Amino acid sequence: MITRRSLLSGAAASLALAGALPRIACASHSGELTIATRSLDVAGRPATVFGIIRPDGGLGLRAVAGEDFRVRLTNALQEPSLVHWHGLTPPWRQDGVPGVTQDPLPAGAGFDYDFPLARPGTNWMHSHLGLQEQGLLAAPLIVADPAEAGLDEQEVVLMLHDFSFRDPAEIMAGLRGGQSMAGMDHSGHAMGAMQPMPGMQHSMPGMATPGMGGMAMDLNDVEYDAYLANDRTLADPEVVRVERGGRVRLRIINGAAATNFHIDLGAAEGTLIAVDGMPVAPVTGRRFPIAIAQRLDIRLTVPAGGALPVLALREGDRQRTGLVLAAPGATIARIADLGEDKSAPLDLALEARLTATEPLAARAVDRTIPVVLAGDMAGYVWTLNGKVHGQDTPLAVRRGERVAIAMTNPSMMAHPMHLHGHHFQVVAIDGRPPLSGARRDTVLVPPGKTVTVAFDADNPGRWSFHCHHLYHMESGMMTTVEYEGV
Repeated sequence: MITRRSLLSGAAASLALAGALPRIACASHSGELTIATRSLDVAGRPATVFGIIRPDGGLGLRAVAGEDFRVRLTNALQEPSLVHWHGLTPPWRQDGVPGVTQDPLPAGAGFDYDFPLARPGTNWMHSHLGLQEQGLLAAPLIVADPAEAGLDEQEVVLMLHDFSFRDPAEIMAGLRGGQSMAGMDHSGHAMGAMQPMPGMQHSMPGMATPGMGGMAMDLNDVEYDAYLANDRTLADPEVVRVERGGRVRLRIINGAAATNFHIDLGAAEGTLIAVDGMPVAPVTGRRFPIAIAQRLDIRLTVPAGGALPVLALREGDRQRTGLVLAAPGATIARIADLGEDKSAPLDLALEARLTATEPLAARAVDRTIPVVLAGDMAGYVWTLNGKVHGQDTPLAVRRGERVAIAMTNPSMMAHPMHLHGHHFQVVAIDGRPPLSGARRDTVLVPPGKTVTVAFDADNPGRWSFHCHHLYHMESGMMTTVEYEGV
């Protein structure tokens, strides 16, 4: 039988996501959040990480669509910090991006956020300052639909992270030095020698990429010590006891800094009903891809007396994490943290099948902006249209326009591209249009692919547009979408 682990000491015990996430507090009228440190036990070893913490000690917020988001954010760290509300569409000065919308909060400072919540959905919040997100400075942000309040289903939030005992700055230094960062064992020693990254040839053997002349793609350039599901590994996963009837709505958030996953339901079938907080026509399956920063809402039923592992498989490898949904009386078996086979690279097969149930209104595109996603693995420099952030040319738009962004990826790594302040619609993959693709805020652009998205320029401001692979963004793959006259 699996036993629940506890956190290390004192108030940190109340911060575990295992207890906090299914009971996220309501912050639709007013609320308080504090950026602070907390303690975790990761595979028997203590770790200090960040947290976005409620007054009751839990992580994450639950709000209600149609009401106002009124939150006081306080920085209790000994360094500057700030929080971005990923998936929400606030006024641009409240978007939480240092250098673009707000100054960082100094140690001890606070800021009051106040804006309407236009739509329900599974969202999250995280730091956009330096590499703080790698230190788990992130939490769920669920905006409930009041029309669904009477549904007979149990909500379970699953947040994924990749975790390293290394300082994120050390990871970045290794990448810039032409080395992939190996993880560390539980005694703090390197798990393997650094592997050289000779330009674009650093790749996963056998992972050929269509459209790239048979060249192999690079799936993972950072090796981690652990992969977490609600702060826990499969050595002692969270076990969620499911109420009788077994109907569950999984809200899955990929909060990893540099890892894509496949969600594996095993023998069970689930129905995907929303991506990035936006509804889609139902798609039934047992495995669903989830790129960095994306979210999936999946409905499923746990059989009476049964236990259902929900696993997240690291792209291109055997590592996995997850939680267990268990009916009353179910026996919980141990689950290895390594699967038998390596998972496949993420592709766009599911993306091409998704259909928005709330699509953009039919109208012509007024402006199409081409964007090339490129990189140099040898120097670890990542660019948009040949420029790193700080030397980039912002993407200019005009209020009221229908804008398309055509993203082409000639690099050897996939890029999860995120636009702040808007929800775009996937309108074409390699020039072939979906009937009415999903509306999202983050879309994966694999090597050799072109993905075109469209959005209505209806939220004036200066908005970040970037790859959500943290080390790609920090190495230059970021620009801004700027409204004329702002």
